[in-house]
Order: sequence, then structure tokens, then C-alpha cells
Amino acid sequence: MQGNPTRPRHATRPRCCCHDDGRSPADRTARRRVATVTPDLLAATHAAANTVDRPWTAAAFAALVARPGVIVTGTAQSFALVRVILNEAEILTIATDPACQRQGLARAALHAAEDAARARGAVTMFLEVAEDNSAARALYAAAGYGPMGRRAAYYHRPDRPDRPAVAALTLRKPL
Repeated sequence: MQGNPTRPRHATRPRCCCHDDGRSPADRTARRRVATVTPDLLAATHAAANTVDRPWTAAAFAALVARPGVIVTGTAQSFALVRVILNEAEILTIATDPACQRQGLARAALHAAEDAARARGAVTMFLEVAEDNSAARALYAAAGYGPMGRRAAYYHRPDRPDRPAVAALTLRKPL
């Protein structure tokens, strides 16, 4: 048996439909939004996107989305999971299938999450990002998130003996 048996098989991941197929980006986005995003699909995308951290399970996603104030935006290929409590929102996770990266899908899911949080009364969005996650840090910087704090040795990297833990950067953005 090949691969990691604890991770969902690649065949269970949604097929990426973000590549050029002759349709306009708006048409492709509309088609992606038709698909229902289930906890199983969220877990498959999260597992594919998270090569460093432990991916969340379908059961964990099901429990989260059932909670009050939790919002999922995006598609099965790229999504944002946000929790709104009173006037604050927190990005719990953002994930994009590696086959669909560099297409603007995470940016679209992030902007949709900000709009949804704002509609529910949030005036500020918070998040944590691993200091070594340069792609996510670039996404958040381009979206206007600024530094708030740093938590040393927050994310464990047991597969990296040279750097077994990295800091979490806490960021915020007024909505």
C-alpha cells in the first residue's frame, strides 16, 4: 500500500476545475459554487493542503460547522472557515488544494469570509499563521492584515530537527 493510510486518498479530493477550459473566470467560479461543500470534502482539501501540520478530520469539520457563528466560504477546492463571536471574527483555517493554488481562490474565499463576518456584526478579523508559511503570510499582507503579536515555538515541526517549532504570528484587520 502506498502513501499515508491516515490521510484521505487523492481520489477522494474534489477535481480542480480552476484551470483554463475556455470559460471566463466568473463562469468557472459560478460552477464551483454549485457544489456542496461537505465536511468530507473540507477534510480532503485540508489534508492535501497541509503537508506540515496535522490535517483536520471530517468529524472535526462537522463539529465546527455545526457550532453557532461558524462560517464556511469558498469551494471544495479552496475554503475559509471563520468563527464570529460578538463583534470579532477569527479565521480558523484556510486551505486550497495544491492543484488549484495560484488561481486567486484563497483570496476569494478570504474576501467572502470577511464580507460574511462583517454581515454578522464583526468589526475586526483575527488569525494566527505559522511564521514559516510564506504563501499565507503574503496572502494576508496583501489583504491588509497587520501584526498584532508573536507566539514563540507555537507550531511543532517534528520532521524538521533544525527547527522543531516555529512561531505563530497573530494578525488582525479592521473590517
